[in-house]
Amino acid sequence: MRRLHTIGAAGAAFLLAAAALAAAPSPPPPPEPQLSDAQVNTAVGKLDATIADLMRRTGVPGAAVAVVHQDKVVYLKGFGLRTVGRADRVDADTVFQVASVSKPISSTVVAGALKNPSDWDRHVSLPGFALKDPWVTGHVTTADLFSHRSGLPDHAGDLLEDLGYDQSYILGHLREEPLTPFRASYAYTNFGLTAAAEAVARAKGVSWEKLSQDTLFKPAGMTRTGTTFAGLEAATDRASTHVRNADGTWSARYVRDPDAQAPAGGVSSTARDMARWVRLQLGNGTLDGKRIINGDTLARTHLPEIVSQPPTAPDGRTGFYGLGWNVSYDDAGRLRLSHSGGFELGANSNVTLLPLEQLGIVVLTNGAPVGMADALALDFFDTAQYGKPTTDWLPLVAALYEQVLNTGRSPTDYAKPPAGARPAQDDAAYTGTYDNPYYGKATVSTGPQGKGLVLALGPEPKRFPLTHYDGDTFSFETAGENAIGRTGVTFTDTTLRIEYLDTNGLGTFRRG
Repeated sequence: MRRLHTIGAAGAAFLLAAAALAAAPSPPPPPEPQLSDAQVNTAVGKLDATIADLMRRTGVPGAAVAVVHQDKVVYLKGFGLRTVGRADRVDADTVFQVASVSKPISSTVVAGALKNPSDWDRHVSLPGFALKDPWVTGHVTTADLFSHRSGLPDHAGDLLEDLGYDQSYILGHLREEPLTPFRASYAYTNFGLTAAAEAVARAKGVSWEKLSQDTLFKPAGMTRTGTTFAGLEAATDRASTHVRNADGTWSARYVRDPDAQAPAGGVSSTARDMARWVRLQLGNGTLDGKRIINGDTLARTHLPEIVSQPPTAPDGRTGFYGLGWNVSYDDAGRLRLSHSGGFELGANSNVTLLPLEQLGIVVLTNGAPVGMADALALDFFDTAQYGKPTTDWLPLVAALYEQVLNTGRSPTDYAKPPAGARPAQDDAAYTGTYDNPYYGKATVSTGPQGKGLVLALGPEPKRFPLTHYDGDTFSFETAGENAIGRTGVTFTDTTLRIEYLDTNGLGTFRRG
């Protein structure tokens, strides 16, 4: 992280600094590699059994895994089915949606597009994109947005995407979001990172897809990797996304089109291609003896930019976010880079690198996040270091995902109206058009055969039947990547407030 320090009297500051340097102990020696080839081979040798066990315990339909060590792909396999109910098997060339593992891939692209590491700290404007504070808008840098320290709230813009708005609309409305302190607060934001990547591409006069292809995918020989949903759909050997049913089975029920947030979550790739990218990362921008990405601009992506996880008991270890990477240091002082990716509508991935050991693993799965991808990576590095896992990682990671996915659920159980619930008014009291500067227009109309009420939101629009709860409060079942079950809709004479859209105070619509 970078901090501005105020310097007082120059002479006194110099003397104090000199005294401190003279009295300071020598810095500790840099960490040294600890893993032998034999230790890595042992961990690789156990992968088949571990993957089979995790797939059995979770039911995840398919997975592809790659391991790189000392610039060699030492493991590359596919497991299970591309789509439940069909015979097609996953292999090393099956295309998966990698979700938020797109972020470190995109930071690699940007590193290749920039000339110097300091270019990360430049403001690059994007027409239509602004933040609530004009000063922040004019000073926010590529690094600020790639490290989630712009002040935008957590996952700003994601609900607009769920409602069907495109990238242009979403980036053009983030100015409505309230801001926390600039460069002093961390909040994970897909569309902040997307804005930065799109600004870099625009400055180069090309689309994000072309910049990605020309800067990284083509030079690195990542022939099955792309950033568009159309490209994914065109792949013949591709994995469907799956969600888990209440009975524990899995279904290919949804299609997740992440084009609106392509740099943050739109990459699709294969285990074979991802292994080439891992080799490039561990090779500091070189691959097969060829310089593809400037080593200094790439190295900048591996540095801590902001605290993402304050020190907590029992180990007191701090987590950081770099530029598209989670950055941490183990007890031996070794840098560890990682990122997970998850679509609740059916994909989960993980990449973890230990650069000092020249070791990395990529796990791609076609099931909603239940912990398998992360647990496998944690198990693998434990086994390499200690000969066996230090714990059963699956239930721990699964519980974390469950906690995240339940965040935002209403404390009210709308399926159970209170005793003595007040009746609603006539439907005509609620029907009409309501406007909101962030979410656009909401329309309330009567349902089929004039019975019940239907709420319409978004550009398509998406329609949600309303169920009466109590008085002027109704509810509906949320849908999309960020669905949280039932949420409330409360009417007044002139407004309607949608509970799950109001986390940041933006969910009130006014009657037109």
